[in-house]
Amino acid sequence: MARIRLMPDHLANKIAAGEVVERPASVVKELVENSIDAGASWVKIDLMEAGLQRIRIIDNGAGMEEEDCERAFHRHATSKILDENDLFHVRTLGFRGEALASIAAVSRLSIQTSTGEEAGTKLDLEGGHLMQKGRGDARKGTDITVEELFFNTPARLKYMKTIHTELGHITDVLNRISLAHPEVQFVCTHNEKQIFKTNGRGDLLQVIASIYGMNVARKMVPVEMETSDFKVKGYIAKPEVYRASRQYMSTIINGRYIKSVPLNKAVQQGFHTLLPIGKNPIVVLSIDMDPILVDVNVHPSKLEVRFSKEKELYALLEETIRNTFRKETLIPDVQETKAKPKKEYSEQKTFEFHETRKEEAHNQRESAAAHLLKEEPPAAPEMKEETSPVFAGEQEAMLKEMMAGFKPETIDEEAAGQPDEQENEAPSKKEEGRRVPVMYPIGQLHGTYILAQNEEGMYIVDQHAAQERIKYEFFRDKLAQVDHEVQELLIPLTFDFSKQEALKIEEYKEELEQVGLFFEPFGDNTYIIRSHPTWFPAGFEQEVIDDMIQQLVQDERINILKLREEAAILMSCKRSIKANHYLNQSDMFQLLEELRTSTDPFTCPHGRPIIVFFSEYEMEKMFKRVM
Repeated sequence: MARIRLMPDHLANKIAAGEVVERPASVVKELVENSIDAGASWVKIDLMEAGLQRIRIIDNGAGMEEEDCERAFHRHATSKILDENDLFHVRTLGFRGEALASIAAVSRLSIQTSTGEEAGTKLDLEGGHLMQKGRGDARKGTDITVEELFFNTPARLKYMKTIHTELGHITDVLNRISLAHPEVQFVCTHNEKQIFKTNGRGDLLQVIASIYGMNVARKMVPVEMETSDFKVKGYIAKPEVYRASRQYMSTIINGRYIKSVPLNKAVQQGFHTLLPIGKNPIVVLSIDMDPILVDVNVHPSKLEVRFSKEKELYALLEETIRNTFRKETLIPDVQETKAKPKKEYSEQKTFEFHETRKEEAHNQRESAAAHLLKEEPPAAPEMKEETSPVFAGEQEAMLKEMMAGFKPETIDEEAAGQPDEQENEAPSKKEEGRRVPVMYPIGQLHGTYILAQNEEGMYIVDQHAAQERIKYEFFRDKLAQVDHEVQELLIPLTFDFSKQEALKIEEYKEELEQVGLFFEPFGDNTYIIRSHPTWFPAGFEQEVIDDMIQQLVQDERINILKLREEAAILMSCKRSIKANHYLNQSDMFQLLEELRTSTDPFTCPHGRPIIVFFSEYEMEKMFKRVM
């Protein structure tokens, strides 16, 4: 007796529905995308009980004729794919011909649709079976209602979450679709109460404001980059705005929002050292490319795609974000809830302020020089004996050695003794082009924060974070230049590994030797190292080697660039001035000037902010000088 038989259509449709229709949000996604493909300029979504009771989608798209409307509910019925070549040139959101058949198979569905040229068509289906057919309104567009979702698949219904959870999934879908299509107006109501709306004017920033709020929208920076293969456009939030979840990273490919872990990693690399550890950015990136470069036929839900030039795309995203931020001033400021007026500063006032601070800085340097001649450390308020200035005695020698190559441009030894005319020269073009303005120290808070000012207001600078950024960029550049030389050890390092780690060491022994690590067996899963690459940070050799082995276990490869990066961060953190360390005026000014020459002077390597800004207007608001 034959055991293999063809599956009935209604059963096959139910199984297909399990892939396409996971929850009410899946129905909303498929039907709204159909509306967009039909050329709708507005779409209304009406929900009852988070879609479990009713989902109604109304649009003003092209609509369907009677014959097409009936055929659309057959499995694999599509108007978008004629032959296999069309699969490599998909420009529409839907194309598989599964959505309507799958939705109808697990619900009670009714549809009214018309092309606007004649009376429309009305169909009623239950569990995928046509129950009734008639005439509908002649209004151009489609009105489709899905009721009692999963009524005939109680096992599926049992796994639905709470109303709030399911509604959250629906709003997430609508958020991403509206970000992908700002030219379409979306209105969503739940239990007859409006919960979501966009204006459909094609302004992506307005859509971002409607979804994430005005405060986030004000912090968004436009990005744009184009190559022969890709065109990237969208908005990225300044690093001061971040979230714990990755859900705020929206990537859109040819009008289709997708979920891609590699693309998210590329975006995160663009924010490298600009965000706190464990935090994620808010980004909306729309990427246009030739459809032949992307395979959207990977999963029934069409959320996952494959790229044929993925490395080039990932590198482009990372480069675009980094280059965008390097043109921005990323100093967070204290903002009022109301829009504050832009205070204008005359050129004369700015010049006078600059000249006053120049004179003060000149006097501070002369005072510091006089103290040095007397072999006395510059005075610092309430300094204890153990909190000597950073650049005094042994600390001076140590820091000068580590800070080699960081010569402050504004503290010029040759100019220090010149007449005031030299001091009063206008800032150079190089200085004017920097993203951090000149800041003049006025004191220190708790031996931890430098208080500084200029004509625009007051700045608070985390001294440890500032020097950490300076040293990180120095060590990062130095470590990138080292060769493959190794340093012999007087006392070998001993490592005890798990069996899995030991197997990886044996498997990748040649690769480890190529990067300068020679593991010698020294017992059961124990190894010794008699030398290591010269770029290893002193005192942290064991940590770097452990990181290498963990890379082998997790990624099955050694990323030397990443390891050197981590080593630079480690060295910069350990060798920077700490909190509760008092500095004199000259040291503070020098640190601030060195910070201004940094490539990314706004965050430490761990992503914490370095500078916070208080405008003069904000200060006046706090003290009620302005109301």
